[in-house]
Amino acid sequence: MTGGRDRPTPATLREWDDEFVWHPFTPMLAYRGEAAPIIAAADGFFLIDGEGNRYLDGISSLWCNVHGHRVPAIDRAVREQLDRVAHTTLLGLSSVPSIELARELVLRAPRGLNKVFYSDSGATAVEVALKIAYQYHAQKTTLSPTGDVLKTAGVNPAARSARRDLFLCLGSAYHGDTIGTVSVGGIPLFHSAYRDLLFKTVQVPSPVTFRRPPAFTPGGYLDHCYAELERLIVEHRERAAAFIIEPLVQGAAGILVHPAGYLKRVRELTRAHGILLIADEVAVGFGRTGTLFACEQEQVCPDLLCVAKGLTGGYLPLAATLATDEIYAAFLAEPSEGKTFFHGHTYTGNPLGCAAALASLRLLEERRVLENVRTVSRQIATRLEVLRDWPFVGEVRQKGVMVGIELVRDRATSEPFPPASRMGHQVTLAARNRGVILRPLGDVVVLMPAPAMPAELVDRLCDVAIESIHEATAKAKG
Repeated sequence: MTGGRDRPTPATLREWDDEFVWHPFTPMLAYRGEAAPIIAAADGFFLIDGEGNRYLDGISSLWCNVHGHRVPAIDRAVREQLDRVAHTTLLGLSSVPSIELARELVLRAPRGLNKVFYSDSGATAVEVALKIAYQYHAQKTTLSPTGDVLKTAGVNPAARSARRDLFLCLGSAYHGDTIGTVSVGGIPLFHSAYRDLLFKTVQVPSPVTFRRPPAFTPGGYLDHCYAELERLIVEHRERAAAFIIEPLVQGAAGILVHPAGYLKRVRELTRAHGILLIADEVAVGFGRTGTLFACEQEQVCPDLLCVAKGLTGGYLPLAATLATDEIYAAFLAEPSEGKTFFHGHTYTGNPLGCAAALASLRLLEERRVLENVRTVSRQIATRLEVLRDWPFVGEVRQKGVMVGIELVRDRATSEPFPPASRMGHQVTLAARNRGVILRPLGDVVVLMPAPAMPAELVDRLCDVAIESIHEATAKAKG
């Protein structure tokens, strides 16, 4: 215990870290030999380790920081809320900031999303959406063959429409690490170990062409993806409860950017066949693609919208699932009917998190952060143009301030580097030596500056990324 004693030295913390902490998504055997920075403080867009070294936060603290660290307005909002109450349950009670935040989210969300269900993380926000979609179909009002309204509670099952117990999702999808969200995921490295625990889903091919089947041209493969999208939706229209998608960009899949119009087509088909659309905006929301919500760019209004990460500006764990009035109405009944949504978390709607989120939303508008995203997005595209001819860069993918640079052993064939080389990680180490924090997705180097990061720091981030990629891949020339 350290209470009342001097703080442990950096060396002691390193020893304790190796001995006691199990890090997420981290190969621990390798990690223990790399002396990764132990962050002790932060300043603006920089992280500071226990020895005083400063690092530009090039991944916005795992894609969640929006305005930088130690933002006075958010700090003040959290402190003021601490003077009132730090936490109280939403199970049968409410709190001032949770009510205020729900209203502000509804005012900004795509049209029709009027109800807010809080949770604690991106994965839980998606898990909530999956369960709501499933229960909604089981409880929604249906019509008898004569057109009479039937409430599903107590109705003969033969009078109901077919049970909707299937979810459609994209190949290479990532929506979180709970059993439900892994079920609608599609990244074998992350998910294959749990395949026997998962419920059945139908995967639709992801509409990206970099690693397409060899028989297809890029245009031919996109045509195939659109055709399969329609075929699979039509084939499963009687059983599908929902289609879940990360709008515009599949983040953890390697920053896979969808072609313009794909999301809109998904919405058209799901609406035509009575299938709910779940938009997972955990990674792409709050400005990272250039609009507050990515759905806005194709005028898409989903039935369920999941947000987290940037919701609090990256300060505190808070998530929300927004739903339409139609969905909400299916859960309104006398308690004895058993239609309640029996789901919740201890820290659901935590007042501190809600206070931080309210302050962050105000800053997005006051500081014109979305305009900054659009400006620096063009800047990033220009700065990274030099990598498009580098022999070990297969593709540079970008949407807003979300950037993925895929490294390959052979540009002509897109042959990947052998896994043992950990080329993406080598770039991370080279960047760290230059005072920048990056974290790759395999051999995809990810740049994810905070939406509010100023242009001069974005320039530095791009410079270091380019230098680090050159350094790490130069050895492969031989």
